[in-house]
Amino acid sequence: MSHQLPGESLYLTHRIRSKLNYYLRKARRCFLAALQRLRKIYHNSIRPMEQAYKYNELRQHEISDGEITSKPMVLFLGPWSVGKSSMINYLLGLLDTPYQLYTGAEPTTSEFTVIMHGEKIRTVEGIVMAADSSRSFSPLEKFGQNFLEKLVGIEMPHKLLERVTFVDTPGIIENRKQQERGYPFNDVCQWFIDRADLIFVVFDPTKLDVGLELEMLFRQLKGRESQIRIILNKADSLATQDLMRVYGALFWSLAPLINVTEPPRVYVSSFWPYDYAPDTSRDLFKREEISLLEDLNQVIENRLENKIAFIRQHGIRVRIHALLVDRYVQTFKEKMSFFSDPELVFKEIVEDPDKFYIFKSILAKTNVSKFDLPNRDAYRDFFGINPVSSFKQLSAQCSYIGGCLLEKIERAITHELPSLLSSINSGKNPTLSSCEATGCGEKPKNRYRRN
Repeated sequence: MSHQLPGESLYLTHRIRSKLNYYLRKARRCFLAALQRLRKIYHNSIRPMEQAYKYNELRQHEISDGEITSKPMVLFLGPWSVGKSSMINYLLGLLDTPYQLYTGAEPTTSEFTVIMHGEKIRTVEGIVMAADSSRSFSPLEKFGQNFLEKLVGIEMPHKLLERVTFVDTPGIIENRKQQERGYPFNDVCQWFIDRADLIFVVFDPTKLDVGLELEMLFRQLKGRESQIRIILNKADSLATQDLMRVYGALFWSLAPLINVTEPPRVYVSSFWPYDYAPDTSRDLFKREEISLLEDLNQVIENRLENKIAFIRQHGIRVRIHALLVDRYVQTFKEKMSFFSDPELVFKEIVEDPDKFYIFKSILAKTNVSKFDLPNRDAYRDFFGINPVSSFKQLSAQCSYIGGCLLEKIERAITHELPSLLSSINSGKNPTLSSCEATGCGEKPKNRYRRN
């Protein structure tokens, strides 16, 4: 297959550049007031409950200001040498510049590379990114120095990067044990997956087999199906009939791993700045490329809506956790007597919470779905580190000035965050209080499905 040389690909570069510029002009301009309002709601209504009931020790997910104000994140995953780095070079127009991501037929990307906006082009070491609390990457320190040496940031002044951040990842090599990487690869992937607004899982016609590491990756993607997009890259290397066979084989390989009624969107094209090979489905590839750019633009457009949805979902989990800890504390106090051994009493409760209706009482008395309840075993470990006597009941978590923690987090979930979202969608001033914006008597609509 012959491709044009880089200097001969001006039309292809113009093709994607003109589309990107069109979408970026459409992108919303000013979200600072809404982001400040979101940050205030989190710090005033959700974070105090997190700290009081040590939620971070259960889920190990602490939200920083950098995470609240960060740009949408687009994550690239997949086997080695399928074109992940080439795709980023193409989207950013980096080919034949000193700053293009290195590509090749052999495994090339051994680092997690974060491509982000900056006033000038420079490389940022992982230890610097983790130490900077204004960024959203400071929690990555917990994965150790070996990982931080494999984390690198690239800053550059680019219109697209003003709106979004790209993350390139090491390619999956099935014959390499995770221990050989020197850091917990799956845990790091999970951290990025949990925060990604869009996840491109890239394949090419020569790498469709699913091994243990790729299977583990798809298990980690469970619950994030709405953010997943499958990319069948280098599609112009095949004749149309062969491409149909490969497309079917890809679905056959992935079907057992994606157990949802509506499979993720699959894009079929060749994402690099060369002309498509002759006698291939050129029109299809162009349409697929435009659809992918529209998808990317939708993530940029929905940036704030997704942030609000994320914070609200986090608040719901924190509330459930606090209700469960409160129930454990209450049950412990009810079962204690003057002659009881506190350690034995609580061991019985934590070993068999169903005997004391810990979880069922939460479902019966509060507006909580059984599908949102955390794993029972997690609380055995949680209370192994945090003695039950170190927690107050929710009824005691009130003050004359600050109010009650439970009331504040419930108000944020049911009124403040929905009204902030409504003010964005309707174009109202997001600095208005929730009651001024929509009226506290209105029942909030369910607008939290992420696109």
